[in-house]
Amino acid sequence: MSSRSLLKFALAVFGTIFLLVYPLAVVWPSGWAWHTGAPHDSKYFMMMVGVYATLGVFLLIAARDPQAHRSVIWFTVWSSIVHGAIMAVQSMSVEHHGHLMGDVPALFLVASVLGGLLLWSDGGERNDTAASWVPSTRRS
Repeated sequence: MSSRSLLKFALAVFGTIFLLVYPLAVVWPSGWAWHTGAPHDSKYFMMMVGVYATLGVFLLIAARDPQAHRSVIWFTVWSSIVHGAIMAVQSMSVEHHGHLMGDVPALFLVASVLGGLLLWSDGGERNDTAASWVPSTRRS
């Protein structure tokens, strides 16, 4: 399987999972929800469901042509790293340790798989498009 095919598959899988954040919180609340009670009881959680469902739709669109949607893929990578890091720190309290086995590693997995596959699908080429996430040292 080519790196491009793997990237398309990963985008489709993660896009679908992002659409399923609400059911994940119902099935495994200690790993996915940051509040007690039903998922719909938290306005914050419902906002996160909306954000991730929207991102999931865009990842499914990106799965059709990843190279044309590099910016949404890099957004997913970097926002997952930041979100995962913040949640890892917040998970240090005893009542939230379940997140260290749930959504925290899931976000780092999303970032590493999508980032790695996107770079691999570039074939190591360094051009303006492929390296757009790296600060440039060139002067204009």
